[in-house]
Amino acid sequence: MTREEFRKLFDTYFDDIRKYIFFRSGDEDLATDIAQETFMRVWEKQIEINHQTVKGLLYKIALDFFITRYRKQKVAFKFFETYKPDKQALSPEEQLHYNELKIAYEKSLEMMPEKQRVVFLMSRIDEMKYVEIADHLGLSVKAIEKRMNLALTHLKKSLKNNITGFFLFLFGHRWLNKSK
Repeated sequence: MTREEFRKLFDTYFDDIRKYIFFRSGDEDLATDIAQETFMRVWEKQIEINHQTVKGLLYKIALDFFITRYRKQKVAFKFFETYKPDKQALSPEEQLHYNELKIAYEKSLEMMPEKQRVVFLMSRIDEMKYVEIADHLGLSVKAIEKRMNLALTHLKKSLKNNITGFFLFLFGHRWLNKSK
């Protein structure tokens, strides 16, 4: 592979690979590092490029790097970091509720199956349409709709269970006393 061919490959796919890993990890720095490692691997190994399958190959290499890193350390999602409310506008009780919701949301995302999480984050963070997600992942729009539906169902159940438990903890003694 010549430098010119490598440069063209890099310019064409780097951002896609970086976004792909970001949706899996929630960490921009990690996504950039893995995207760079992916292209370093292609350059170092001088992998013969087939233009029909190069995109899939790059995604596979990046995913392998991500899985290796993920197994070595747990990755924290930073989704709520971008959606912090104005702390001065919240009462202490509202701040407590917000923090509990944030923790429940992060746990729910961690427990969500990876394929659903990727689609959910592409839709919500990058504001991609289902058609764009389908094209990006090489899936049908119906498959994206199904994954998104499963992701939303997962979040709804998980948050309902966590938040209900939280409110029962806070206010349960009042409800129990009223029923007697």
